[in-house]
Amino acid sequence: MAFIPYETSLKNLRQSFTGPKMSEKLFIDDALGRVLSEEIVADHDSPAYPTAAMDGYAIKFEDQSMGRLHILGDRPAGTHSDEELTGGYAIKTFTGSLMPEGSDTLIPIENVEVEGDEIVIKEEVPQGFSVRPVGENYKAGEVLIPKGTKIGFAEIGVLASLNISQVSVHKRPSLCVISTGSEILDVGEKQTNPSQIRSSNQFTLEALARTAGALPTRSPLIKDDKESIRTAITAALADHDIVVTTGGVSVGDYDFVKEILQDMEAEYITEGVILKPGQHIKIVRTGGKYIFALPGFPYSSTVTFILYVIPLIKMMTGQKPELPYRKAVLLEHYKKRSRKTEFAACNLHYEEGRYTCDFQGKKSGSSAILTNMLGSVGLLEVPRESGDIEAGTLVDVIDLGAL
Repeated sequence: MAFIPYETSLKNLRQSFTGPKMSEKLFIDDALGRVLSEEIVADHDSPAYPTAAMDGYAIKFEDQSMGRLHILGDRPAGTHSDEELTGGYAIKTFTGSLMPEGSDTLIPIENVEVEGDEIVIKEEVPQGFSVRPVGENYKAGEVLIPKGTKIGFAEIGVLASLNISQVSVHKRPSLCVISTGSEILDVGEKQTNPSQIRSSNQFTLEALARTAGALPTRSPLIKDDKESIRTAITAALADHDIVVTTGGVSVGDYDFVKEILQDMEAEYITEGVILKPGQHIKIVRTGGKYIFALPGFPYSSTVTFILYVIPLIKMMTGQKPELPYRKAVLLEHYKKRSRKTEFAACNLHYEEGRYTCDFQGKKSGSSAILTNMLGSVGLLEVPRESGDIEAGTLVDVIDLGAL
């Protein structure tokens, strides 16, 4: 088995990917959280005409020196008139109304007093005051939303303002989680002996997959039987873009997943990584689809899913694969436990304009401690060549709250 550096394994994964999946059209009501596969370009100026930004009177700027102007009429929002404003007159104009032809300034209601059919100017305003110019919001031909943007509330609002009811988005990759092990029990399944443990991997990884933008499905739990595992993987590959297995990748007598992958006609991307946790992770590509064989321990499977599967999901949905790293000040000493690249769960906080991290309440032990992921958590990356890290050092942390 050839163990490779963590950085090399990431590079291999990215280079193996040949491009996003196909796109689909969605109504903008259903597009929240999806990723655009096209750029959105304005086809008109907004506003298309000079528009009042508040309630007041449309005037010619230089007429303010007259001190008193005749009221010619009013211009409610949504109405249109070809009437042109001439010197010495004012037209009452409301927020969102088109400015009358011939006017160039809007004087607020608060700045005038009405006496009969005239306004008396109490306080003058600069030229162009409260007039929205043509194209203030956007101009025709301007790229408003780039391709690859994740659609949020603002994007939906802009799409609606452009009269776009449907947009093209990247299809979500399908993903199947297969948890293996004769000792694991599903939620609700009755325990019959003390050696059995409750399986959480499929729920954890499905939640992560859904957060990242994939469509996860769950395979029934599989006992440590080689043919049953082989059948489950083959069936999952037929219907999914990504298959994730947990358990069966180490060096035990009942670790069958690695043997099954070796029997397949597949391209090995990673056969093992100089990484803690997750050194026995295996990634293969077959027929344009991916299989990730992850460790069985909950913390290990969660960390390796974040490090490898989430970047692939991002690429498949037209996004950049980078994870949300923060520069943080380490508040306490970190003791390096291996000669591998390590990822350690830590508390990540933002206070007084900087990120800090510590290990208060985090338990030290095996890679089964999933509770270390609770709270405001990050993953401290400790490079392979690094030794212990002193308090006060600036470190790299993956912000799990921003996945």
